[in-house]
Amino acid sequence: MAKLISWNIDSINAALTSTSARAVLSQDVLKKLGTYDADIIAIQETKLPAEGPSDKHLELLKSYFPGYKVEWVSSVPPAKKGYAGTMILYKEGLTAQKIVPKLGAPDTMDDEGRLIALEFDDFYFVNVYTPNSGDGLKRLAERQKWDQLYADYLASLDSKKPVIACGDFNVAHKEIDLANPASNHFSAGFTDEEREGFTKLLARGFVDTFRFIHGDVKSVYSWWGQRIKTSKINNSGWRIDYFLVSERIKDKIKKSEMIDSGPRQDHTPILLEVE
Repeated sequence: MAKLISWNIDSINAALTSTSARAVLSQDVLKKLGTYDADIIAIQETKLPAEGPSDKHLELLKSYFPGYKVEWVSSVPPAKKGYAGTMILYKEGLTAQKIVPKLGAPDTMDDEGRLIALEFDDFYFVNVYTPNSGDGLKRLAERQKWDQLYADYLASLDSKKPVIACGDFNVAHKEIDLANPASNHFSAGFTDEEREGFTKLLARGFVDTFRFIHGDVKSVYSWWGQRIKTSKINNSGWRIDYFLVSERIKDKIKKSEMIDSGPRQDHTPILLEVE
């Protein structure tokens, strides 16, 4: 059984090196994730500099996750510094080839470190931090193009061997995927265009593993906004973090669920167990 974890950490540096109250909550999550003994851990929104994690970052990561190899991709010019970024940790006994895909995406999206993949002998593992459409939906048109190119990319991998894709997709697919759908139809992450993009992605031969296992269960979310202090207490959340798999391996899915991150708001990690 393979055990896989995905988490938008919202700054590795802050999580590993800060002593703030929020950092302490992040460190509690890291400690908890260490107990899962996962085979692969995907991290989004690392917010690291272009040169990637420092020796200190790697040393601290190793204290939580001993015995893992680390692959990463960061935002590089002309994209913003210390922005986005993704990382994958995988057990030292595993053999994989790192891939840093370029989608031909608009604006600086290809330079923001949003996409990293590993090729294993019998499957691809893809970690994505999908661009947010932003305040006022100013990046929605570019985001739609990204969604199309990302779907093309996953389908191209799927034509060779099965795919496991995870990350922060920045979209709540259906009304049951957020607490307040009625008031959010024009909010980034729940526009008709973004939801349609996700529907089209699944139609290319992929399965939302959480829905496959749990059906139309409601009120289970992976993200609670930090701006409203009571969002998590009230479970006023969104499900925007996913594990997707190629349709042909869906029967190998054994578990797909959220990992409880306690009082920490923002993203909670998600878990996939697959044969």
